[in-house]
Amino acid sequence: MNKNELKNIYGGVSFTSSVLNAIVKSVTSIYDIGRRIGSALVRYKNGTLCR
Repeated sequence: MNKNELKNIYGGVSFTSSVLNAIVKSVTSIYDIGRRIGSALVRYKNGTLCR
């Protein structure tokens, strides 16, 4: 292939800032949910639940 043919190739994966932002927010949400569940389990195990 010559340079002109290579310039006309379209396709592949392109990550835009909005896609990356959505991925980061998803991972952060999953991490926060896991932290809250872990904290609740520790409080339940230690008997320090708020009532």
